[in-house]
Order: sequence, then C-alpha cells, then structure tokens
Amino acid sequence: MTWQKQRLPNDHPSVKSGSIGVLLVNLGTPDGPDPVSVKRYLKQFLSDPRVIEIPKLAWQPILRGIILNTRPQRSAQAYAKIWTDRGSPLADITARQAEAIAEDLGENVVVDYAMRYGSPSIEQRLGELTEKGCDRILIAPMYPQYCAATTATVFDEVARVLGQMRWQPALRFVPPYHDDPAYLDALSDDLTRQVGALTFRPEVMLISFHGMPQRTLEQGDPYHCHCHKTARLLRERLMMRPEFEGLRFETTFQSRFGPAQWLEPATDTTLIAEGEKGTQRLVVAAPGFAADCVETLEELALEGRDEFLEAGGREYAVLDCLNVSASGVKMIDSLIRRELSGWI
Repeated sequence: MTWQKQRLPNDHPSVKSGSIGVLLVNLGTPDGPDPVSVKRYLKQFLSDPRVIEIPKLAWQPILRGIILNTRPQRSAQAYAKIWTDRGSPLADITARQAEAIAEDLGENVVVDYAMRYGSPSIEQRLGELTEKGCDRILIAPMYPQYCAATTATVFDEVARVLGQMRWQPALRFVPPYHDDPAYLDALSDDLTRQVGALTFRPEVMLISFHGMPQRTLEQGDPYHCHCHKTARLLRERLMMRPEFEGLRFETTFQSRFGPAQWLEPATDTTLIAEGEKGTQRLVVAAPGFAADCVETLEELALEGRDEFLEAGGREYAVLDCLNVSASGVKMIDSLIRRELSGWI
C-alpha cells in the first residue's frame, strides 16, 4: 500500500512545536524607582490573596485608601538608592542568570525569565515560549524555601494563564531546594570566598531570611521550618572552614510589614541588640534570596548598617546573594538539568 503525505489546506495555521522551554521566575520589581511605578507594582503585589491573607472586603479599603497613598513614596526612595543604569537589580540579575543557563544548556532549550509581579510577566513569557514552539516548559521559581506567598503564587499564575490556552504545554516545576546539597555547597563556597575577602574578621554572622506573619507557621506553611533547616545545614558546613572559626551564627527574619506578629527574631532588632551588647564586627548573609534586591541592597546593606553602627558596632558587611557567581550559576544549572531529565 502506498502512503501519501497528507496535504494541509492553504489556510491551515502554522504552529511551531517540539522545543523545550525553561522559565526562571522571581518575585518582581517596579518598572522604575518612582512613586507611580511603585504604586502600580504594590497594587498588584498586595492584592494577591496569597500575600495578604485578609478578606478582600476588609483589606482593599485599607490598601487603596491608606497604603497606596503613603507607601509608594517611601518605597520609591528606597528603590532609587539601588537603581542602576541597567534598571532594577533584581530584574537585571535574573535576566543574566537566564542568559548564563541558556549558554550552558545550548540551543535546544529556550531559557527566559519572568517576574511574578511587574514586568516581564509570567503570562507574557509563557506566550512567547509557546510561540517559539515550546510544548514542554520547566518553571523554576527562584525561591529555595517554599512559602505559599511566593512559590504557590507562581503555581497560581501559571494555572491562570494555562486556563486561557487552547494548546497547553506540558509542565514541570523545580521543587523547593532549601536542603539540596548543590544549593548548600554553592552557598558555602561563595560565602567562604566573600568572608575571606573582607577587611575584618567578623564575630557574628546573621543568616537573614525574608519574614512572614507568624500565623503562616500556625496554619501549616513550611517556610519557617525550611529557613531554619537551611540555616542549620549551612552553619554546619561553614563551621568546618577556617574562615568561620569562632564565629557565632544567628538566624533572623527581616522586612516586617503591618501590625501583625511576624516570625522572630527580627533582623533589625537583632542588629541593634548586637551593637548594644558589644558586638563590634558583624556580617549578614541572605540565603533565601536568589538575587540581590531592595531587601538586601537597601534594607540590609544601608538601613542595617546604620542600625548596627548607631548601636555601637564598628565593622559591618552584607554579603552578596549567589546572583551570577560561578557557584550560583552552577547550582541553578544542576537543578534545572535534573528536572529536565527525560526531556533532554
């Protein structure tokens, strides 16, 4: 029997397929360090019910009537202190992480990045990846520790976008990697390198994570436990290295917002307490952030320095996040290759 190739009608749409996509996702950033851009970003961010777990009828009047009329001006000033000629540090670093991973994975995998809030959006990037023929896409939330207010919101948004698609790609998600040896090894190597380059020998290292309301722990969110496990495993690795001999480690939580009880101890009050009790040389690491952002570059590096020095401290440093360091890129690459197993 002779088989003939099926002829498509002249008006049949051309659809690309057969490619693999990888999408790195981080939290988000305003488009600029000005109050209008910050207000637009905060409105989207603080309207997410995963982020603010207050009934909408009670929360929206507070958000629109008070917060969006006061906070954007203060936040814009913080962003202005860290903005560069490449724009937002978080977006710039995440873009360069994607570029580095794309270079490692080669031309058979399309790698891009998105912001959960702000630009470029998950919706935009998923559309672009499918237009490039990606019918298998790996979503990589850049949050080592799982939290409903971060990791779960990525799942929510991806599901929302896919709900509008006729031809949906197959999906995989990079799981939380708070205790992954590749992540801990990368942190250990990079922090050792940075501490070794300091002009002083620190007495104390704060391992600072982004805070969450206390009720998230009480409701079963694993974030608090993930943070403490990361801190414990990281501390065990660092204590074996001569650069950290005699160093005291403390785990803290930063970025409190609103009147609710948040996870403790708080980073800012700990910095003040350390200075007041005589600690002279202190260093801060922020392993929960995959890329430096306003919380590390302004809150920790600038506000934190003032708090510690005014309380009596003398030497202070905030260590870089993994960013696009050799250790950091190698770690992300290994996680992604593992999750792409069977696809590449």
